[in-house]
Amino acid sequence: MSYNGTGSGGYNYRPRPKRRGKSDDPRFRKEWSGPGPDKRDPELLGNLLPQIVRKNGWTRKVADASVFGRWEAIVGPDIAGHCHPEQLENGELLVVAESTAWATQLRLFSRQIHGKLAAALGPSVVKRLKIVGPKQPTRSYGPRRVRFNGSRDTF
Repeated sequence: MSYNGTGSGGYNYRPRPKRRGKSDDPRFRKEWSGPGPDKRDPELLGNLLPQIVRKNGWTRKVADASVFGRWEAIVGPDIAGHCHPEQLENGELLVVAESTAWATQLRLFSRQIHGKLAAALGPSVVKRLKIVGPKQPTRSYGPRRVRFNGSRDTF
């Protein structure tokens, strides 16, 4: 018995190759973008970012991060040269000054700084400013030390 591609009843069990018709061929597509703008044209990333941020619910995170990224533009180069934002947690911005004198000066201008931040970022991003001086070095050297609560001066 020879096999000619037909089984019992004359039915051909081999799949036939699909033929591409004119509707599948991209050369015969009826929608062309042409020289004008089209919905399939590429868009600039800057135009898409606000939509992506809103869609994914990142507006709060982007606003919080913009405090650090735009610090110099918001407070000005003079103030930004002597302090930097350290952390933003629950609306409280921790600003570290380069010296205690600058920390004191910035505390006097805290209302103006907070006003600039609220104008640039919105009133709900930074609710409170905490301005501190630089961290002091610890004097705990070695594995054994005496806990000392008094003055560090020697008289």
